[in-house]
Amino acid sequence: MSTVTAGTRLATIATRVRERARTTPDVIALREKDLGLWQQVSWSAYWDTATLVGHALLALGIEPGDRVAIHSENRREWLYTDVGTVAVRAATVGLYPTNPVAEVAYLLRHSGSRVLVAEDQEQVDKALAVADELPDLEHIVYLEPRGIRNRYDDPRLLAWPDFLALGQQHRAAHPAAVDERMDQARPDDVATLVYTSGTTGPPKGVMLTVANVDFAIRELVERGGFTGAPPSPKDSVLSYLPLCHVAERVFSCWFGAGAGVCVHFAESIETVAGNLHEVQPTILFGVPRIWEKIAAGVQIRIASAGPLKRSAGGFWLRRADWIGDVLAANGGRHTVASRLVHAVGYLVCYRALLDRVGLRKVRYAASGAAPIAPEVLRFFMGLGLPMHEVYGMTENSAVATANRPGRVKVGTVGEPHDRAEIRIDELTGEILTRHDGTFAGYWHDPEATARVIDPDGWLHTGDVGEWVDGTHLRITDRMKDLIITAGGKNIAPSEIENALKASPYVKEAVVIGDGRKYLTALIGIEPDTVGHWAQQRRLPYSTYRDLSSKQEVIALVQGVVDEVNERFATVEQVKTFRLLPKLLEHEDGELTATQKVKRSAVASAYEELVESMYRVGAR
Repeated sequence: MSTVTAGTRLATIATRVRERARTTPDVIALREKDLGLWQQVSWSAYWDTATLVGHALLALGIEPGDRVAIHSENRREWLYTDVGTVAVRAATVGLYPTNPVAEVAYLLRHSGSRVLVAEDQEQVDKALAVADELPDLEHIVYLEPRGIRNRYDDPRLLAWPDFLALGQQHRAAHPAAVDERMDQARPDDVATLVYTSGTTGPPKGVMLTVANVDFAIRELVERGGFTGAPPSPKDSVLSYLPLCHVAERVFSCWFGAGAGVCVHFAESIETVAGNLHEVQPTILFGVPRIWEKIAAGVQIRIASAGPLKRSAGGFWLRRADWIGDVLAANGGRHTVASRLVHAVGYLVCYRALLDRVGLRKVRYAASGAAPIAPEVLRFFMGLGLPMHEVYGMTENSAVATANRPGRVKVGTVGEPHDRAEIRIDELTGEILTRHDGTFAGYWHDPEATARVIDPDGWLHTGDVGEWVDGTHLRITDRMKDLIITAGGKNIAPSEIENALKASPYVKEAVVIGDGRKYLTALIGIEPDTVGHWAQQRRLPYSTYRDLSSKQEVIALVQGVVDEVNERFATVEQVKTFRLLPKLLEHEDGELTATQKVKRSAVASAYEELVESMYRVGAR
């Protein structure tokens, strides 16, 4: 744990925002659309509102160590509440907007949150539906009044403007109260509870302390651990992934507080494509699913163009494939030949293509939170997007490894950060990390904490990996996901799944085979690209189920499977597959809130499909 020497004030996200408000008060910190127009928030206005939130929480009796929950899409009020909560030494608890009622009940009850900031009627309804199960919840602050103000009569409800007015009254009476509370901050104060995805059981609350967050900001932001050179107020990001996920907190909150990066809030996850084009960010983080979808969209655009543009686009995409291969083989650096080809391609194709999808100004792009197919990375690198796969997890404050500019090894998650120790267990192959960002433990679960942090301070990540050239880390899979076939062969399914998902026609792939004689797969098609493919061939369909049942579509996916099988040994090849009849959904318990597949839930829900692939003569 980091310590603070006598006379040195502890740096928190709140003190960092306060300092930016003092030194660059008129510089733009946040931008958000309101009625179709981008509204700007300066650092001084940002801090002023966050301070009001802090005063309002003090007026409601929030004490150090209390929890304040936020159940909302990404928006200004999320960061105001986050910073204001930390300022008064309480802990933020983020809920995913897609959390169903049962998960809302669990998270609020388990965390013991005293205040909930809920976005709208939908989220308020979820909390009120289980209010009797939440003895600690005293106040529900709602942001959007529509459907709430005149329909509900619950003493716990408080409108956001009234909440801020309460803060103004408290600040008028106790002007120094928030600053005084900030000055009492301790390194071991819990700054946030970040709940895990819950792929194998109930979500666990990861306690990240003020010292953990400070370490992460210094390592990832101020020391340029991700971007090579530290970002600056000239940089901008688009905030669109859930802020309760540690990766988005890094790029939307910690990059802003630590480097003054301007944060733009997407209107919704559905408008990300349009918002990217409007904002043209310089730094962009995405999970593999986002990058796969953007790549599929690029290919749809090319395929939808007229004959001349389609021919030219296809030519330059093939050149981009070659450029990507060169860059991947050369650490992300150009050769003379690849630079020349890219220069011409950029003028006639790549610049317009990147501009159309909102990536033209990106100087640093990262993929993380799950493994990504190397083909997807090479695709974007070939277009001129500086792609970097990075690795970290909530329990180590997202600090582990990163591919750095000029030192990229595609297929790896990069080199250890400067102040991070990484080793691989000789017996199990598990990746272990150790540094000052290691979390304080799981909330109310010391047994689970002891299972992942050993007496020497090593965090057991649950990931299996190996070193490449002695410098870069390659993750092979999660330990719990490894498949042992009936023949005793150990197989990492994620590499096969990622190869399948690299196809623009495949959205999800779940490889099955534990204890079986051979591998099979449940595959979900990408409705946009497969739908476009079907329309081009005048293949009529009405629903996703209808489309996925077409023999022509099954043959299309069979071609993808056959192509992927050629890359793997016989025992690692998918013998047969079945197409899922519907999109996997978080609400149906098939995906986590971060869109990770719950393998056991999917295998159970589609047990008949799985068993049909192992019957005699199955194909």
